Amino acid sequence: MGDDSHSWTAAPAAAERARSVLAAAWSCSVTAEGTKEELVGAHTVGEDGRVYVDVPEDSALLAAAICAPRGEPSAVLEFADVAPVPLRNRIRARLWLAGWFAVEGERLAFTPTRVVLRQPSGSVVVDLDEFAAAAADPLTTAEARLLTHLADCHADAVERLTRLVDSDSLHGAVRVQPLAVDRHGLTLRVERARAHGDVRLAFHAPADDVAQLTERMHILLGQASAASCPRALQRQRTDGDG
Repeated sequence: MGDDSHSWTAAPAAAERARSVLAAAWSCSVTAEGTKEELVGAHTVGEDGRVYVDVPEDSALLAAAICAPRGEPSAVLEFADVAPVPLRNRIRARLWLAGWFAVEGERLAFTPTRVVLRQPSGSVVVDLDEFAAAAADPLTTAEARLLTHLADCHADAVERLTRLVDSDSLHGAVRVQPLAVDRHGLTLRVERARAHGDVRLAFHAPADDVAQLTERMHILLGQASAASCPRALQRQRTDGDG
């Protein structure tokens, strides 16, 4: 097929994206046996995708797990992926895990039997074997810090990156902010007066750590510096400069 330099333009696979949502989420909603609890900072994730939940002794979830006929109550866990930068519609994805709980020591172990990931592009049922084998994106735990720093301290760099965006995607833009970053690329949110759209800038190769991400970003910024400034934002900049 010739040059494969665009092999990283696709977003992360659904299983990897689901594991990334799990790794980054600080809270989750749990529905089991007619009860629903909102848990904050109470879950961890095993290498195989099982979710371990620490609950207080008076938790209805713990009581349901202990009193279930087979000791394995069915449950649904919901996680939300929230953009760290203040934006319109900050929910980037939602993840639902259906499965069952079992008591393991002083915590509950949740084994998923169905995994559903919903993103703006639509919902997808994630293959369980792929989910168990997948790993979270290596930049997941650093993403919030990286994006907020980019938005707060390098607005000029964000504006420069818009030079890599098709002019049609910038039509009517009033603000552009970083929405997400992963090993494959950076996603920008283009906000308009009454709507918004997302644009992805792919890296030439995957970034497996922050040092590689820095190098990938420098390459994008270099490409942007060599590109012409989009009219939509060029006019805004001119008006702002007086």
